[in-house]
Amino acid sequence: MTSTPDLHIEHHGAVAVIRLTRPAKRNALNDGLVLAIRDAFQSLPSTIGAAVVDGEGDHFCAGLDLSELQERDAGAGMRHSRLWHEALAQVQFGPVPVVAALHGAVVGGGLELAAACHIRVADDTTFYALPEGSRGIFVGGGGSVRIPRLIGVARMTDMMLTGRVYNAQDGERAGFAQYLVPAGQALARALEIAGRVAQNAPLTNYALMHALPRIAEQPADQGYLTEALMSAIVQSAPEAKERVRAFLEGRAAKVAKG
Repeated sequence: MTSTPDLHIEHHGAVAVIRLTRPAKRNALNDGLVLAIRDAFQSLPSTIGAAVVDGEGDHFCAGLDLSELQERDAGAGMRHSRLWHEALAQVQFGPVPVVAALHGAVVGGGLELAAACHIRVADDTTFYALPEGSRGIFVGGGGSVRIPRLIGVARMTDMMLTGRVYNAQDGERAGFAQYLVPAGQALARALEIAGRVAQNAPLTNYALMHALPRIAEQPADQGYLTEALMSAIVQSAPEAKERVRAFLEGRAAKVAKG
């Protein structure tokens, strides 16, 4: 993995931090940065068990860099959207779980990037918006699929029709983020969570990333079968057997009230 001028990559033990580094542009996404994100997740070493996506400066990501928006015919526009789909699929369905550390603007394409992550930690400065409707365009980075699964179709429709902006507190209640922390603490909390996630059995993490969202979309009878198959595969792994044995022998911590 190599950093680029717009994307910095660093390791914290088993956790990779992938940071957008265009603070002067509020970390707005251009095609080069989107491709760098794709390449970063495709190139994660086997020693990495989880990743954190962060944004340098005051904002996580303010969306598409409109200064680089080109006029395209329908075919070129479709191919451009599919490029984003491929890149963000590497976040959602890549090798490791991903935690987003959100602060400031999480807008447009930035919200699409956050929605591709598995866990989202927001601080009190975070705000969410989808201004594409007022700009005469439509989401193209997978937002119409991922965002309604977080907040529902009605809320997303309202945001795009009216330009509604959610603050951090209302955003957490709506489902944008699973954790809300004081200003400036999102990255530290995301690193803490990612470190805990990286300690899980890799096959369990893989099942949660790749099987669970697909099971949720299947009819019940198909979902039950997929669940049974994944359960059998995961529990057959040597690491799973050792972890169960450790629990039964009193060598593993029991669940306690949080």
